[in-house]
Amino acid sequence: MSPSRHSRRLAVTAAAAALLTVAPLGVTAAHAQVTRVRQGSATDASRASWSGPAYTMNGSGGIVTATMTRAIDAIRGGTGAIDVAVVAGSGTGTPECDVITNLAGVNSCTTLTLTATADGNNSQVNTDIRNAEFVYFAGGDQCRYVAWKGTALEASVESVVAKGGGVGGGSAGHHVNSDVVYDACTASATSAGALANPYDRSLTFTTGMFRWPNYANTINDSHFVTRDRMGRTIAFVARAVKDGLVTGGKAWGVGVEEGASLFVDRAGRATLSGPSAYVVLGDHQPEVATSGQPLTYLNVKIWKLTNGQSYDFANRPTCGYYLRSVRAGVPDSSLYDGTPVTDCSSTPPPSGGSSYAEVEPNDSRTAANSIAGLTYPATVTGDMKSTTDRDYFSLTLGAGQTLTVNCAIPSAYDADLYLLSSSGSTLTRSVNDGAGTDESLTLTRTASGTATYHLDLEAYAASGTADYACTIAKS
Repeated sequence: MSPSRHSRRLAVTAAAAALLTVAPLGVTAAHAQVTRVRQGSATDASRASWSGPAYTMNGSGGIVTATMTRAIDAIRGGTGAIDVAVVAGSGTGTPECDVITNLAGVNSCTTLTLTATADGNNSQVNTDIRNAEFVYFAGGDQCRYVAWKGTALEASVESVVAKGGGVGGGSAGHHVNSDVVYDACTASATSAGALANPYDRSLTFTTGMFRWPNYANTINDSHFVTRDRMGRTIAFVARAVKDGLVTGGKAWGVGVEEGASLFVDRAGRATLSGPSAYVVLGDHQPEVATSGQPLTYLNVKIWKLTNGQSYDFANRPTCGYYLRSVRAGVPDSSLYDGTPVTDCSSTPPPSGGSSYAEVEPNDSRTAANSIAGLTYPATVTGDMKSTTDRDYFSLTLGAGQTLTVNCAIPSAYDADLYLLSSSGSTLTRSVNDGAGTDESLTLTRTASGTATYHLDLEAYAASGTADYACTIAKS
């Protein structure tokens, strides 16, 4: 069960509440009651088309009026009014609709409290959702929400987005709107527990419920800074990549702080209202993610957003992040702040194969990062942190194999590339002149057997945190 509870304390009068009862197999009617409370106009708004979709992703359960207003205006195109449905899995009261009905452009707001999985097939519930232009999932327990996967409710919510409406949620409602849902169905994960064992019983996920346009391969998290959830989000991302819960081998965690909200427009651009939000990218396999062992995940990319800043989910950026790592379950310090990489000039790594981000210190052959176990073609990334930095990577080459290395060097520095034997002799090199000038080399092993080689990338002039990207192929 999730600790992300949203209090629903306001009382509902008997006159305001209409009770709809269903009795699924094995459940008494008394335990399968749907509460429906409509506020505002009794008649739905009528219009041929709407101008969304639009989304609000809230770090805590309550409505954030700034982003809710933006969503309403985006959906109605500045004219007319919309109907809103609030879906809750527990509690009493109408705190979300009490706020929403006072906003301009709202025709009605209906609170639907569902208490059983079968309520996802309730006809009145689905009529209300399909007639709405915005659906908001209240805070509470996301395990209750993922139980509606495969019911009529799932399709009804998707129909709202398809007609140009919108969807949102806070706390548990924020979780359920990501591509991969941390469902908290066995226990609530903590950062310490998740990093100590990324396969702890508290880390359970639901996939295949909602996948909103431009928001694929995401895992939402809430109450982010207040409850220190960066560590567990890094573990979520590691699990998503390791277990193949996402496509393309990359997962984006989206952590939103309490009181903050991301408004995501129809083009996929998310803009923050409130204190902070974070996008956490795992773009390579975790170094160690095994049941019962602490997590090691190096060079995770983190974007920090503050009030008014944006992140483009349709065209996801390749710079602007800072790097943080977890080693044997121990995260780097200052997880919530860092100096961002601002040089976007380096060539993005190609798709296919596997990737590896350098791990310092790797400044000598004896401290070389082993990349022998990668799937080739592979991509190796790193940077020249100082004017004397040297990055070593070890690999093997068999008889008759040809090694080809192409390194895209960012404009921040000039770096040279060497291929060394196991004893340190230079076999071939690439020393092109000028900052941002790429380097490449090739070598064919003619001797019998398999031998170890070392790639050595050296700073020649200047330095910086911008990543180089070396594509390494064997043929």
